Amino acid sequence: MSGLLAGKRAVITAAAQGIGRAAADAFRREGASVIATDINEEKLGDLAVKGIEIAKLDVLSEEAIEAFAARTGAIDVIFNCAGFVHAGSILEASEKDYDFAFDLNVKSMYRMIRAFLPGMIEKGGGSIINMSSVAGVPMGVPNRFVYSASKAAVIGLTKSVAIDFIGKGIRCNAIAPGTVQSPSLEERMRAQGNYEEARAAFIARQPMGRLGTPEEIAALAVYLASDVSAYTTGHVHVVDGGMSL
Repeated sequence: MSGLLAGKRAVITAAAQGIGRAAADAFRREGASVIATDINEEKLGDLAVKGIEIAKLDVLSEEAIEAFAARTGAIDVIFNCAGFVHAGSILEASEKDYDFAFDLNVKSMYRMIRAFLPGMIEKGGGSIINMSSVAGVPMGVPNRFVYSASKAAVIGLTKSVAIDFIGKGIRCNAIAPGTVQSPSLEERMRAQGNYEEARAAFIARQPMGRLGTPEEIAALAVYLASDVSAYTTGHVHVVDGGMSL
């Protein structure tokens, strides 16, 4: 199969829906051998008919990730897409909320990179893509304290990995989306009680007058996974419809 990612082997987390699913489809179309993972294996099922390998993976478990990496072997690309959005200021964020957000939004990336990085180095290189957000970097967003703090931490993780392993052929970049249409966003809008009002508010903060699509974020992930971006590492790539301007 030809394409920007031909010959590359990629692992994507949180691939059951939203940006992760769009990325699995896009990577496969560009010729990659894709392993789509999620805690909800059932929702991954229909990806298998597209030639995408699927696997249940709990990114909160070091043991599960290490076992998965041992089975999978060396890969070329990691797209760390798993995440959680907590709503509220510091006064609405309990230590439990804080710990869970950092565990899923940041520490899951730490676990994945630690597990797969040695194989990437042995192969002579690889691309790591981490999901951050415009919330926290490069701007603040109201009532997103825990989310913003954890997504800002992703930037430090990304830059540290990039500089430590730049001489080993490893590239590590982050994507910082604005508001993107997804099942997760749908759940949050409905949870606010007035769906139409909530949706209108989300759209209103986007200067382009619309939400982003998972496919638009996936297209950037393809670029960062491919050799077209071979001179790019350690950067935050903002794709937010002008939200942070």
